[in-house]
Amino acid sequence: MTHQEEYDDAMFDFSTGEYDRAIEKLKAILSQDPTHFDAQLSLGMAYYRKGDYAAAIAEGRKAEKLRPGEQLVHTNLSLFYMKAGDKGLAEHHGMQARISSWKSDKTKPDEAPKSDPDLEMAKPPPQTVKAPEKFPDMPWKKK
Repeated sequence: MTHQEEYDDAMFDFSTGEYDRAIEKLKAILSQDPTHFDAQLSLGMAYYRKGDYAAAIAEGRKAEKLRPGEQLVHTNLSLFYMKAGDKGLAEHHGMQARISSWKSDKTKPDEAPKSDPDLEMAKPPPQTVKAPEKFPDMPWKKK
């Protein structure tokens, strides 16, 4: 079984609320590959879902060491710290997440952000408008 298959299996457990099994599988992946970022990030979230905020923060900090500028890392840490009662660090990581999002946005200030056409909302077809046959009198015009 590849790391990706193991990770997918762990994420299935996570999605069904089997956090202890997901944690066990994510730790197994990380014991073989300590740089598996997705497993590290998910491990912190699994602890968070269990309500173990101290462990969630510890695992989130490990993910931060793997990718210090990653927006999702800071978003998660902000959430973990807020639940743990440390508003100051929660706000710090919230700001770091915002800064990361700004850095990743490569559009120029006067340019509209590029969108994926597959993700756009469905638009109704334009209505056809029939021109009137006779225009009304225009009393304001002099004859």
